[in-house]
Amino acid sequence: MQRSKLPYFFLGLAAVLAVSALVMLATRHGVPEQAPPADTTPAPAPPKIGNLADPAPPENPDTVLADLGIGVALVDPADLVTQIANALEAGDLAKIARLIGKDAMDPEVITRLKELAATPLRLRQPNGVREVGELTLNERTRWALELEGLEPGRDRIFLDLKKSNGKWMVEKITLPPAQGEPIPKAILADSLGIADAFLQAVLKQDFEFARAFVDPATVSDAKIAGLCILFEEGEYRLRKNKPLRAMFQREDTVGYLANVETSDATQSAQFAMTLKQPPAPSNWIVSEINLNQLLADYARRVGGGDLYYTPLVKNPGGGDTLALYFEFDEDDMNPRTRRQLEIVTLILRSDPDKKITLSGHTDALGTKDYNNSLSARRAGVVRDYLIKAGVAAGQIVTVGKGDSQPRRPNVTETGSDNPDGRRANRRTEIYLDF
Repeated sequence: MQRSKLPYFFLGLAAVLAVSALVMLATRHGVPEQAPPADTTPAPAPPKIGNLADPAPPENPDTVLADLGIGVALVDPADLVTQIANALEAGDLAKIARLIGKDAMDPEVITRLKELAATPLRLRQPNGVREVGELTLNERTRWALELEGLEPGRDRIFLDLKKSNGKWMVEKITLPPAQGEPIPKAILADSLGIADAFLQAVLKQDFEFARAFVDPATVSDAKIAGLCILFEEGEYRLRKNKPLRAMFQREDTVGYLANVETSDATQSAQFAMTLKQPPAPSNWIVSEINLNQLLADYARRVGGGDLYYTPLVKNPGGGDTLALYFEFDEDDMNPRTRRQLEIVTLILRSDPDKKITLSGHTDALGTKDYNNSLSARRAGVVRDYLIKAGVAAGQIVTVGKGDSQPRRPNVTETGSDNPDGRRANRRTEIYLDF
């Protein structure tokens, strides 16, 4: 019987397939594949982002000034003033012009701004941007830019802002006088400008300069000196927000509420000022200062122990009198009294023709003779301090009043002892006879 050849066929086919697989495998690992042809098309350049790669040149101020708009309006007036201050420090006149707007940029202002912007300017630190106060309640306000390194009178720029539709914009800019031009007592001679100039002088303890802004017939030298002492001793400063608020405005009389706070901003107080405008060509002057609230706050803050504190009292003969206080049966001055006398010393040394009367007083405890002697000693220690500080002896008159002129009752209505009243009576009063 003849065998089938089919198995041999399949064996041959398998061998052929195996050899073909080995050849293909050897070819895949032995011969590297060719890379596709390179793309020679150049890649596009990355796009520029904003102006980081190629900053735009600064604007030409003359071009900007030739086509000014109405200015920038912002909800926060401090933000607007700060932007103007920053542009001023950068010397960027074009930005200053855009922020202020055409209504406040007359040719004279533009010329003076160019002069200022050409010189590097620096704002005083801290408090280079300062709110002055309100021109009209909640509608118009004034800010000041305080400049570093310039002489007084040329170191301040004022910006008057007005509010419209809930936003503030510049209504007026007032620039300091140029070199060679006279410096006025106050750059702005309106009521707010005079009130601010007066308070700035008080803050600097400049009695004579502050005195130039008041009506001497209605505001005594003692009140000015007392206010200087209050600011110094009470460590008060004008409040940063709305330091001067308009209370009333008439054609020739304006009232302001001066808001002050302690140097650490933890406590606040206030006092009222009235200004009047005499017939032209006189400027506004401070005609009245009501210190009752400020004196009460000062006494509450610094009082305590066996001493009474209020540097200003009413003179029975009219006007105001400075007062220094002593502990029971003592004629030694405490450190606070010495500091209060510094402003009196400056006043007397500035003008040898000025004279004062020192009146010593006691409470009702003790004999008449003893109290007369103690009161004279209290006046004498104040006199000796002033003379040692450089005041001429001929400028000082002393007198001892004993317990004859109490400021407060020494006893209560029931006849019992009144320690609080007696504390107010142990004093030396300083009458400024000028």
